[in-house]
Amino acid sequence: MFLKTVLADGQAEQAVIREMKARAAGARGDIEQTVRAIMDDVQTRGWDAVCEYAEKFDGKTPYIVSPSELEAAYAACAPRLTAALEKAAANIRDYHEQMLVKSWEWERGSGETLGQTVRGLARVGIYVPGGTAAYPSSVLMNAIPARVAGVGEIIMVTPPTENMSVEVLAAAKIAGVDKVIAVGGVQAVAALTYGAGMIPQVDKIVGPGNAYVAAAKKLAFGTVDIDMIAGPSEVLVIADHTANPTWVAADLLSQAEHDRLASAVLLTDSMAQAQAVSCEMERMARALPRWEIIRESVAGYGCAIVFEDLKDACKMADMVAPEHLEVVTAAPRELLPYLHNAGAIFLGRYAPEPLGDYMAGPCHVLPTSGTARFFSPLSTDTFLKKTSIIEYTRDALEGYAQDIIALAQSEHLDAHANSVAVRFAEEAQDEKR
Repeated sequence: MFLKTVLADGQAEQAVIREMKARAAGARGDIEQTVRAIMDDVQTRGWDAVCEYAEKFDGKTPYIVSPSELEAAYAACAPRLTAALEKAAANIRDYHEQMLVKSWEWERGSGETLGQTVRGLARVGIYVPGGTAAYPSSVLMNAIPARVAGVGEIIMVTPPTENMSVEVLAAAKIAGVDKVIAVGGVQAVAALTYGAGMIPQVDKIVGPGNAYVAAAKKLAFGTVDIDMIAGPSEVLVIADHTANPTWVAADLLSQAEHDRLASAVLLTDSMAQAQAVSCEMERMARALPRWEIIRESVAGYGCAIVFEDLKDACKMADMVAPEHLEVVTAAPRELLPYLHNAGAIFLGRYAPEPLGDYMAGPCHVLPTSGTARFFSPLSTDTFLKKTSIIEYTRDALEGYAQDIIALAQSEHLDAHANSVAVRFAEEAQDEKR
């Protein structure tokens, strides 16, 4: 069979999880030493180092893409594409405005005012791959939530390929990116991390890239913030006997075509469904331009697992914690309470994964490699900084003074205790006088 199929027995499905984890580890590779050397060099020598690496790896010195070039790129796009980008941008903006967290204050008691200020980061860097991996949709998905969050300045870096993607540049204009700089690779991440020449230091770096870019972002973390370390793409589909096998097969292929390490997994309670989906996948895949990539992806990391009960399939889905999770059953919402770990959940036969990739509005930058157990999708929250506000009157502080002193003394932090005690000790002395 094109899609290897196994019966769930408590061990077969565990083997699938182990393979997926091993695949993610293998995708990172042993490149950190090379990346660290470049990062350190840029930190030490700044702009000169950035230019040297850019000329070596990109073939060009970094430069700013002018507003007129962005306008020209927008004009050069097919009208149908610009209309789709504009529509997607509007949906992304609408969705993220709904989830925007605002500053708040609360009076807990007499004289106690607590709260939180919420504001956008001052400056964010967005990495956008070049070449065959140029995705205008990713520009929208990274930049628009930042814009909604109130980020002060959005800087986009992208490799200066011979013919830079007009679609990517048009998306930058639509998303409201403030500055586009033609520079890629580790040197771009390093420049955003430490600041170099015309590239200022940012507060956070987001966006996808190859293994070198991912390693650079990992090393940058701590000096600046990052969104996540993204691994190979993955989709897991839970389907019962009512699902259309052609549609399910098409959805699985939509992720398998990404790269040879992509994972496409079907969980079902019907062996007939698994077999039908496998046949449809092979039939459709052979006609696709990325057939060789799909073939290797499915052979290495694709499978169908047949369960007796779909609730058991949900337990496995939670262990996998997939980037994309589709539920294509007669009553998909009935399974939703059993699904806790996924980057995005798509319910029903008319919510295919590409809907989320391009148009629905939620961000398609999602946790991979099982990290959906503890990471969330990129959103406005990604670009917000929160600061606590504490304001007490004299009487309110006095009501807690002895408790604070007791806690501080229990930790042998006498200066902490004194910081509170001194306020009332002076008043006591005044009263004695």
